[in-house]
Amino acid sequence: MVETHGGEPGDGTAEVLDRPLPDGVRRRVVQIVSDGFGGLTLGELPAQLRQYARFAPNRRAKFAGNAMAAAVETDPLFRQRIGEKLREAQPELAGALDAASPPPAADPLDVAAAAYVLRPHGWVKLVTAAGEEAQRADAERADEESRAELERLQEELARAREHTRTETERLRAELDAAKKESESLHRKLRSALSDVKRGEAALRKVRAEMDAVRAEGHAQVSAADSESRRLKTRLGEAEAALEATRKAAREGRSVEDMRVRLLLDTLLDATQGLRRELALPPVSVRPAETVDAVEPGRMTPKDIAARALSENDPAILDQLLALPQAHLVVDGYNVTKTGYPQMPLEKQRLRLLGQLSQLAAQTGAEMTCVFDGAELVAPVLLAPPRGVRVLFSKPGVTADELIRQLVRAEPPGRPVIVVSTDREVADGVARAGARPVASAVLLKRLS
Repeated sequence: MVETHGGEPGDGTAEVLDRPLPDGVRRRVVQIVSDGFGGLTLGELPAQLRQYARFAPNRRAKFAGNAMAAAVETDPLFRQRIGEKLREAQPELAGALDAASPPPAADPLDVAAAAYVLRPHGWVKLVTAAGEEAQRADAERADEESRAELERLQEELARAREHTRTETERLRAELDAAKKESESLHRKLRSALSDVKRGEAALRKVRAEMDAVRAEGHAQVSAADSESRRLKTRLGEAEAALEATRKAAREGRSVEDMRVRLLLDTLLDATQGLRRELALPPVSVRPAETVDAVEPGRMTPKDIAARALSENDPAILDQLLALPQAHLVVDGYNVTKTGYPQMPLEKQRLRLLGQLSQLAAQTGAEMTCVFDGAELVAPVLLAPPRGVRVLFSKPGVTADELIRQLVRAEPPGRPVIVVSTDREVADGVARAGARPVASAVLLKRLS
């Protein structure tokens, strides 16, 4: 329906749309405004749209759609400027609308949107017709979807009926099999009852035999009591003889001490002679150096995830490192990511190794620092500090597994301390005989 509010004959600006603008037409209008938006200066834009002047057309249509639609509706000058941009972009469509003969092959929504912006005579009819066409298309599409859904439901019903029939036949077959199995179980039950009766008879016989054995046992216990009293008497005599022997041994103890000392000196001299005879070289290789790993300069580290252990007193670490031949194995990235994760990996390594070098100089303990190198793609240029062995795990081997190899390589009885907050690593090395220590303990000791 068209309402007019005055105006010149043949001018569509006096026409007013008496219903909301259809959604499809509104989206096309917003797109036309967004496309023509960029050709206007900042002063030609309404005040509420100037903040979107630098936006791309698609982004402008997304965030300023409502504002642009409202401006076209309420600001005739802005609508006229957008209409001029539309005439420049689509002169054929604009000319056809001015001549009141829209192209038959054109999209009704595009025609209605252009008519809404250009406002030729009869534009309200074009917009209304486009809205009705869109509603009719939506209704047809909904009808097609309903028919498709009905067909799908009918197919599902047919499949459900077929499944029900198949399931019923299967259950009947299972019921027949259950009946046959029940008959078989009844037969087995009757046979089992007969076996129970025979077992009860055998049990009565066994009980009679047990009574006879108990009587015989009582007789043997009596005999054993008599023998025990006799042995206690002999034990008293033996204890008296032993006390006499101890007294005699105390009197001759100085002679025995001299003989033991002479034997010990003989063993020491024999040991020294054996060392000279074998000419064994001094120990230059430690067990940790036999584990297959990658030394610095060949691979790069990978972050490892840590699982928390409870923190302990740092004094315990000093006591452990004071043990003879102590070996401290450090899970490198586990410690650095616990203490200073914000630093780059290279600086984490350098800081930890420098502190471990100082600790090695203070305690004299053997120290090995292990880093995860499973995914290194370039060499790590790193000079190990004095007193600290630095190892990277090989490709396909995690630092956790390399630590377990180092622990297994040590001889039983040697004190090995493993620093890691990883619960799996701590449990594994503890089972292998090593002492796990939380990373926080080492960090406190180093600080």
